Amino acid sequence: MRTLSFCISIMIYFLFVDGLMAQEDCILGVGITKDETIIDVFQLNEEQAEQMINFSAELKYRNELLNNQAENILKRHPQSSTAELMVLAEKYNVIRDSMALVQRMIDIKTLKLFNKNQYLRYLELCNEAFRQPFRVVPISYQDSIPPK
Repeated sequence: MRTLSFCISIMIYFLFVDGLMAQEDCILGVGITKDETIIDVFQLNEEQAEQMINFSAELKYRNELLNNQAENILKRHPQSSTAELMVLAEKYNVIRDSMALVQRMIDIKTLKLFNKNQYLRYLELCNEAFRQPFRVVPISYQDSIPPK
């Protein structure tokens, strides 16, 4: 009995500590934040900006499809009992989770375009916001200005 109580106490402790230590993802917000803001903050070059704008459009398109799914579920799913509402909530949560995964995917695709300095800026901002950054390997761009 004493061992069981000790194990439960340890499990509660780790759940509590894990909850305190867990940080939310540090999203860039491509597709949510104005494209110009991200371009300015991270000083994206033309090629990076163009690709990020395309990723932004992709996110908006995917989210529109998911929003349509959510609307269709809401219109067509029975809602007369608690059990039916619970099923509806589960279906909606799947769509919401899909939206979060799409955001994560698009942000990571954008971060992979960053050079070392841009990625370091992202890490600094995440640290200031107490958010967990996505880990990617920044691209090493060749200098467009030839050496003298």
